[in-house]
Amino acid sequence: MFNLAICYYNGKGTEMNLEKAFHWYQKAAENGVITAMHNLALCYVNGEGTEKNLEKAFYWYQKAAKNGYTDSMQNLALCYVNGEGTEKNLEKAFYWYQKAAENNNKVAMNILAQFYKNGEGIEKNSEKAFYWYQEAAENDHIDAMFNLANKYYNGKGTEKNFKKTFHWYQKAAEKDHIVAMNILGICYRNGVGTEKNLEKTFHWCQKAAEKGHIDAIFNLAACYRNGEGTERNLEKAFYWHQKAVESDKTNSKNEV
Repeated sequence: MFNLAICYYNGKGTEMNLEKAFHWYQKAAENGVITAMHNLALCYVNGEGTEKNLEKAFYWYQKAAKNGYTDSMQNLALCYVNGEGTEKNLEKAFYWYQKAAENNNKVAMNILAQFYKNGEGIEKNSEKAFYWYQEAAENDHIDAMFNLANKYYNGKGTEKNFKKTFHWYQKAAEKDHIVAMNILGICYRNGVGTEKNLEKTFHWCQKAAEKGHIDAIFNLAACYRNGEGTERNLEKAFYWHQKAVESDKTNSKNEV
């Protein structure tokens, strides 16, 4: 039943038919197939093969989560955060994020850290926030890498460590975290956790600027204006300054 639903959903071996996919997901879910429970919930969330119904989505997420399905634990927690299909309840959201995190769901690890950081559904605990950011970062969660770098920089939940700050900003930047790219450029400019290197400052500010990061656009204009990490080029400085102004970067209006 479940495999038949997958075939109808993806159009493998037959024409795609979301109504039939929904039908067979439902049959499989009612017969205890846990993955089908999760997929049935997704159908209800997205209105695929049936009308949207957040209460039924919540019901099936809950069934799958209680049967140990990690992705459903994460989605069930989000239902409690947003009050979708159930009443908003941050304590229950925390509970299910924690269950998912303990089952190696890296997205849940990062969110659990945020709950500890902000005191949502649990008392604030900087050490546990740090712990879960670290767990998520080491499991390749990009936002967690950035968040962990911030923790090392600010010394919250751990001792300040600029080398580790630099390390995690670099890891996040190399995985296209735009804010991390800009901050990594600043680390190279100021020698935070690494040797000063204006060429690398220019490189990372340029990468972030080309992706539209406002502060990086301003910093790139400054590199061209001052000849930092590249040849001085007032035309390019002006170009990037204009980009900053167009993006309502008010601070840049006083610079060039």
